[in-house]
Amino acid sequence: MKTPTKKPKNQELTSEQKEKNKELASERIFVEHLIRVVKIFRVAQERFRLNSSKYEQVIMTICGLVRFRMGTYLF
Repeated sequence: MKTPTKKPKNQELTSEQKEKNKELASERIFVEHLIRVVKIFRVAQERFRLNSSKYEQVIMTICGLVRFRMGTYLF
């Protein structure tokens, strides 16, 4: 997992560190939007109440619906 560089106490980030943080943010926003769309289906937010053997199948179906909705096949 990549994390942004944090600003040291009483100092500023270098321009290189700021640039890397911006690049990381632009990569993360895509993933964050996909997570939000998956949560719309509420399976990722609440306790899974169906048979646990069906969990993977349900998640994969939701991911397929999300991909269809986003109109992308990047995965």
